[in-house]
Amino acid sequence: MNEVKVIRVVLMFILLSAINLVVYGCTNTDNKLQQSNETDESTGATSKLEANSGELVVYSARNERFVQALLDKFTQDTGIRAIPLHEASPLRVVEEANNVQADVYISNDLGALGYLHMNGLLLGSNPKGIDTIPEEFRSDDNAYFAISARSRGFIYNKDLISEEEMPKSIEDLFHAKWAQVKNGYAVTRGGNGGMIGHVSALRYEWGDEKTSEWIAVIRENAAGIYQGHGDIRRAVGAGEHAFGLVNNYYYHQQLLEPRDNNVGFIYIDQEEDQMGVVVNAAGVGLVKGGPNEANAIKFLEWLLLPENQVAFVGQSLELLINSHFGAVYPPEVEPYIVGFNEIKAQNMPVKELGNFFEDTKELIEKSGLDLDLR
Repeated sequence: MNEVKVIRVVLMFILLSAINLVVYGCTNTDNKLQQSNETDESTGATSKLEANSGELVVYSARNERFVQALLDKFTQDTGIRAIPLHEASPLRVVEEANNVQADVYISNDLGALGYLHMNGLLLGSNPKGIDTIPEEFRSDDNAYFAISARSRGFIYNKDLISEEEMPKSIEDLFHAKWAQVKNGYAVTRGGNGGMIGHVSALRYEWGDEKTSEWIAVIRENAAGIYQGHGDIRRAVGAGEHAFGLVNNYYYHQQLLEPRDNNVGFIYIDQEEDQMGVVVNAAGVGLVKGGPNEANAIKFLEWLLLPENQVAFVGQSLELLINSHFGAVYPPEVEPYIVGFNEIKAQNMPVKELGNFFEDTKELIEKSGLDLDLR
């Protein structure tokens, strides 16, 4: 065999060896993937690749600042990776009913959770610790429950108006004189969750006709209509408006501002013959058919631990329903915290809000207050 033929044979041998190595490697890798995805018939267990047992998909309507820290703590405590979708409308859960993506839904509005429950989209359960939540703040089958509460009221700028001059009832806004107060007052757009909950409570108390009239009046008389309550508190603090309709914790947040913090708050309708302040709550629901139900139950039980109920409130400065668990407020705010049990609340189970959720948005829009700013 001459030198050229020898070289050709050697090259052919090297090429065939390389091909065999590639084929063996691919086959071996495919076998390992197949084995990792197969069910262990003796135990019924599946691999992590198939079961995604280390994940929890969380849809949330709450401010990301308040929720992300809570989810990070959950992941740190349990090793389960929380995958959030922030600013998620409850209607997204409705839209995905035939292709469920979320495991739990966190809401600022118990009415939204009640609405999802009424439509069969939440699943009843019995998580450990659920007895710490008062019955009026959870559904009968525990498909959803609240952790923190807030009440509606007026934040006001003390440089523009005194406490004595302020309206003391939500019905006071029927009077045109509040349109004449210096710099006027502010409300949110109609689609804001707090506004929807408030109007739902008024429908329960007054009926639709009077509630529609009230919406039309504030639409006409308000000096400012804002995207959210944070915008209102800042505008009132800066003196752009005399007062605004917000949830009480926005008052607490404004007190922490380095400037524009000379503000007060009116808990409305506190007299004996008045309806009491409108109360809403923030909480969580177990989504029916979620891809990680076992981890969702773990999340609920984790959240019901006292330290995590406190963590749910976080920097929001809301009122913890279980105040004895010891929510901590900054020293600038602490003197102004009014315990949830110290205020006169409207005589309406918060769970009732779900019965009004869908129709309320329609009523608001028909009454002239846009759901979104245009």
